[in-house]
Amino acid sequence: MKSLLRHAVALLAFSSFSLAQTPATATVAPPDTVVAESIPAIPAALAEKVVRYSEFRSAGMQSWHPLRREMLIGTRFAENNQIHLVKMPGGARTQLTFSNERSAGGRFQPKKGKYFVFNRDIGGGEWFQLYRYDVATGDETLLTDGKSRNTGIVFDHTGDRIAYSSTRRNKKDGDIFIMDPANPATDKMLLQVDGGGWNAADFSHDGKQLVVLEAISVAESYLWMVNTATGDKKLLTPKGGEKVSYSDARFAADDKSIYFTTDKGSEFHRLSRMDLASGKITFLTTAIPWDVEEFDVTEDGKTIAYVTNEAGIGKLHFLDAATAKPLPSPKLPVGVIGGLNWHENGQDLAFTISSARSPSDVYSVNLGTQAVSRWTFSETGGLNTANFSEPELVKWKSFDGKEISGFLYRPPAKFPGKRPVVINIHGGPEGQSRPGFLGRGNYFINELGIAVIYPNVRGSQGYGKSFAESDNGFKREDTYKDINALLDWIKANPTLDGDRILVTGGSYGGHMTLAVATNYNDKICCSLDVVGISNLVTFLEHTEAYRRDLRRVEYGDERDPKMREFMERTAPMTKVKNITKPILVVAGKNDPRVPISEADQFVTKVRDNKTPVWYLIGKNEGHGFQKKPNQDYQFYATILFMQEYLLK
Repeated sequence: MKSLLRHAVALLAFSSFSLAQTPATATVAPPDTVVAESIPAIPAALAEKVVRYSEFRSAGMQSWHPLRREMLIGTRFAENNQIHLVKMPGGARTQLTFSNERSAGGRFQPKKGKYFVFNRDIGGGEWFQLYRYDVATGDETLLTDGKSRNTGIVFDHTGDRIAYSSTRRNKKDGDIFIMDPANPATDKMLLQVDGGGWNAADFSHDGKQLVVLEAISVAESYLWMVNTATGDKKLLTPKGGEKVSYSDARFAADDKSIYFTTDKGSEFHRLSRMDLASGKITFLTTAIPWDVEEFDVTEDGKTIAYVTNEAGIGKLHFLDAATAKPLPSPKLPVGVIGGLNWHENGQDLAFTISSARSPSDVYSVNLGTQAVSRWTFSETGGLNTANFSEPELVKWKSFDGKEISGFLYRPPAKFPGKRPVVINIHGGPEGQSRPGFLGRGNYFINELGIAVIYPNVRGSQGYGKSFAESDNGFKREDTYKDINALLDWIKANPTLDGDRILVTGGSYGGHMTLAVATNYNDKICCSLDVVGISNLVTFLEHTEAYRRDLRRVEYGDERDPKMREFMERTAPMTKVKNITKPILVVAGKNDPRVPISEADQFVTKVRDNKTPVWYLIGKNEGHGFQKKPNQDYQFYATILFMQEYLLK
């Protein structure tokens, strides 16, 4: 009886079929919000079978209430992530924002907590607007113009002002604005800038200064000090010479120095302190040969919490700010740690952890007692995640002898013999595949018996700045060759089936997918491109203006004739005729980063080859599907594609 009921519920939830159809022939209609070209009908039985793998949730820390031990988190109960209040560890998640669009980035007003400020997107276009949510009434007030891109909310220490970056002036440059959210009429531009990589980092405790970050690329950024009354700015970090990256600046309690991370004089980002009078920098974590990727300072300035990325694993550390000596750290579950956020009481630190067997959830630790509290317990679709595959670190040599590594997830022992393989390439390109929760991807491993490899090819972060810069400009093809070497490694591995390989990835990972599909067509059996770049020239010409210069530093400047010739010659679009293996392409109509034109032009050319092409478009999506009905349909189509072209 329970099985029949579950079957009926699944059909109602996931399909639209005529009464003439039987359960055996019923199909899932695409949501009205997607266009599915050449994708076969999805059996309703498939949607029912995989439903538990589509019901994972996750939770992310957003902000502590300043006066109470309560917090804002982000999680999803309907189609999109919304902001919720949790009043105690393990407590109920009370939804506060309700919208058809994703709401995120909630920040409580410091000191008083009468409201919080958050951002909301429309249709995936990433033109984020800022809103004020009044706690007493539940009312929402739009704070920005409804058209520009507004990011990087930073409160002053009194809770009376925020600073943020906005493209309001010309949709290109990220000017710095200041506003009292309780009175939006106070909104004014503090600093007019040139470039899309500017963001406010922190107010001084007296409110007179604002430290601002100018990002040129992942390898080059600068810190500025801005007078909040006049807008006058002073460069804190010199320009010229060695390219240096700075990140996450915070004022010390006395406002005489600032903390930040930097790779100055090092392959890795170190937690550092600058004396503002002399400009002298002291490196605080030199003994740790890994990136410090995030930190936060208590309101009283006495303690610093920071996270290191150690071969993909997050490690939490505490530091006494006065002595720079380590403090005891609690034992935490092994995983990826982020979202560090000190409560104003200076004792409770909140953060999120995810791992191969646990979706992202929110925890806190008390500095004095070292007691760890778990605030959220995200659902896992009723599945026992203790049985999920743990990642195995694998390494191989590329064409030039450089060692490349990745994480291999093997299917359970019930699948004997050589296993088909999915290579899933991260985006960025300066991203990093880490051993976090795979979500729906666990279905491929657990139920289809597919081995999945997440490579970190050259250009990935986490392995030093030289490695991260080793794919820039004219070295772009070297990273394609890293995957070619992986294909050969798979072929030589006795447990993996080198004749059944699917390559996939999103964003830059989608570009890599297309590059592999066009350069090494004979070594794979199919590919799946998600919001990928098909030609770096047309991508740079059509990506949104506020990101164009940032991307040129990584990929090269298409306006330079030699670089343009290289980009055109090596582009997947130029080599489309090489593709004879089936491909599934996924794109968002409103994507501001990789415009849908990159997918359109590629799909058109591949069809000229008479090669099977499935094309899935999210009409209300941007850079990757975010709305659950669209994600679910993409999941079904992906499984069907794998069954047809990888597993047969």
